[in-house]
Amino acid sequence: MEAGDEPFGSLLVDHEGAVRFEDRNRVKDGDATRHPEFAIVRWAVENLTLDQRAGSTVYTSGEHCPMCAAAHGWVGLGRIVYAVSSAQLTRWLRDWSAPLPPVAALPISTIAPDTLVDGPAPELAETMKALYAKAFGEITDDRSREEPI
Repeated sequence: MEAGDEPFGSLLVDHEGAVRFEDRNRVKDGDATRHPEFAIVRWAVENLTLDQRAGSTVYTSGEHCPMCAAAHGWVGLGRIVYAVSSAQLTRWLRDWSAPLPPVAALPISTIAPDTLVDGPAPELAETMKALYAKAFGEITDDRSREEPI
């Protein structure tokens, strides 16, 4: 967010728990495809074997959009763990009368049904909602004004 982008970020972790790649959203310059999950896919194809990709986990702030979920499935990446679902974010955007994404908010399991998915993480919902409120919505209480963790 400090760089002017939307508050999304992701990590690719190998089967031993080592972070292999990380990125953040980079859409501020007009390329709406520069999602961190898509960058992970591109990096993984260039740097990991199919077995290494299958044994990896992507940790991400928000559930993959359909573009990123499809790319994830096509290259055979492993598990996805996300903090906030697309449905949660869509609900918050509607509550704030903020513009909705131009692509349907479909669950990862609809796009890549064989991918193991864990999320959302209820314990992170309020923290994530506060970050998204700063980027997309109205500041409704003092907790939303706090700096991100």
